[in-house]
Amino acid sequence: MSHRADFFVAAQRILPKHALSRMIGRVAESKRPWLKNILIKRAIAAFNINMQEAQSDNLDDYESFNAFFTRTLKEEARPIDPHHSGIACPADGVVSQAGNISENKILQAKGIDYSVSRILGNSTEANHYKNGSFATIYLSPKDYHRVHMPITGKLLRTRYIPGELFSVNDLTAQSLNGLFARNERLVCEFESELAGQFSVIFVGAMLVAGIETVWGGFEQPGIGAVRDNNLSDQSLIYTKGDEIGRFKFGSTIVLLFEKDAVSGLDALLPQAPVSMGEGIAILK
Repeated sequence: MSHRADFFVAAQRILPKHALSRMIGRVAESKRPWLKNILIKRAIAAFNINMQEAQSDNLDDYESFNAFFTRTLKEEARPIDPHHSGIACPADGVVSQAGNISENKILQAKGIDYSVSRILGNSTEANHYKNGSFATIYLSPKDYHRVHMPITGKLLRTRYIPGELFSVNDLTAQSLNGLFARNERLVCEFESELAGQFSVIFVGAMLVAGIETVWGGFEQPGIGAVRDNNLSDQSLIYTKGDEIGRFKFGSTIVLLFEKDAVSGLDALLPQAPVSMGEGIAILK
């Protein structure tokens, strides 16, 4: 671990991360025009956000900073992979890591891995992904922050797991063991006729003011114990490219697939930029 990374992780350990995230969340939800417009303008300048892609570039159309941050895009801005056997990237961002799961281990960064059981919070469900494949996508503050389906599937269950709120940027990922399995997360387990069972995992992070889904709404960060919801009787079926949720600041999505379900994820290179909807793998 470099001295810079050592200091960065140590500083995060002592910060009141949940309290800070809740405070930022309240500010980001403010509907005071002067405040939200200042925040939006500064974000556009600081992160070089491309407003030409947004459905609206008029700041008055966004009632709060969070409304801007989770803005919709023009339909043509993110075409969905048209191939029947293609796996669409669920979000904008960069590839953190991707490839094959080794027994029960997922690569986090060079020399660091973590278990499928731990990130899922369920060892029985982890058996589905033994020697399967995965992709981890990091969303930075400049990215489009809605998450979409990689393939068509039926939602079986969700599992909210309270945890830490460490930053999920590359510096922390290379320095803190088990980062994605330490942080707060929402595990969404799906079933597909084409690929068997797969999971889309929303990983929270420092300053993330919340995770939302289209079926359950807002998941309050840092509140309560593990919450399991069996939704298999509700016929919640989503087509490839459908929106399923959003982050209210930069964070991470982890995709898990069963063994021999897909191919091509191991061709994704760390730090390669990806866009929601682009093909990142194919069904076997």
